[in-house]
Amino acid sequence: MKFVAFFPEDLFSTLLLLERKRCERSGGRFALALLDVTRLEDPTPVFHALLGQMRETDIVGWYRADSTVGAIFTTLNGAAPQEIRDRLSEKIRKAIPDNVPFALYIFPEDISRELYPEVFISKPKASYHIMKRVVDISFSLTVLGLFSPVFIAVALAVKLTSPGPILFKQKRLGLLGKEFEFLKFRSMYTGNDPEIHRKYVESLIEGKQKGTGVFKIQNDPRVTRVGRFIRKSSLDEIPQFINVLRGEMSLVGPRPPIRYEMEKYCTWHKRRVLEVKPGITGLWQVHGRSRTTFEEMVRLDIRYINSQSAWLDTKILLQTPRAVLSASGAY
Repeated sequence: MKFVAFFPEDLFSTLLLLERKRCERSGGRFALALLDVTRLEDPTPVFHALLGQMRETDIVGWYRADSTVGAIFTTLNGAAPQEIRDRLSEKIRKAIPDNVPFALYIFPEDISRELYPEVFISKPKASYHIMKRVVDISFSLTVLGLFSPVFIAVALAVKLTSPGPILFKQKRLGLLGKEFEFLKFRSMYTGNDPEIHRKYVESLIEGKQKGTGVFKIQNDPRVTRVGRFIRKSSLDEIPQFINVLRGEMSLVGPRPPIRYEMEKYCTWHKRRVLEVKPGITGLWQVHGRSRTTFEEMVRLDIRYINSQSAWLDTKILLQTPRAVLSASGAY
């Protein structure tokens, strides 16, 4: 006889997290179906109908207690994502009443907050995230105020030594892969070919550019004379405090990638982008910077994600000035 348990919310969320981590490492695929049962006086028949469609290896339970039923269809390899989506949608629709709406998410193809519930409902860390945001705002305002003369001096140096805008604006990916406009002081000549960087990054991620500087090309001919100085001293990063004030970034977190970088990521690499806000500084910057390989950088970012705390953030912030002043690994 087939046996499929119905799990409470806390346990279901834990099992969803474990299944996602398993697939991140194995490169596998799973699906999450969410059924809205708020309109039903008695959702029990829906439970039984859904359970009848589940395999023993699948997982079903409360995604949100008393409102949303979740079903995790595990180990969905060997078929195209759209084929999986169509097949499961048909199976679920046949099993449940027409007045029960549902949504279906395929991992890793779908980037959705529903697949990362612990990022948004982690109650033990709620106070930490509030405090982190308060520190982000107060620290950024302080830096922008105290260093406004430096800000103006760098802006004038960029403007007077090469034609083009003062700020470099680029689309980057933040929390859950949401795109935002990333700000830096311009360190390159205008009109340069971005394909140079794209090809370099692709070879770096594939492991063909070991020890040559993560995401920054040494002796890059596109960089201006002033640009070399502000990159080496990290002064080009100052405008990112504006990104922090906007809530797009945090003081501490992984560096935000360009979309074409993420397209080359393995599934487990994507954790560095999807689970936390990107940051100005992080474990990579203080423990390796451009001396590390790409995969070492990813592992440092994931270590940070798994160990987030006010104390760890403080340690990283205190170690950042030394890393900046030493300019070790900066290009």
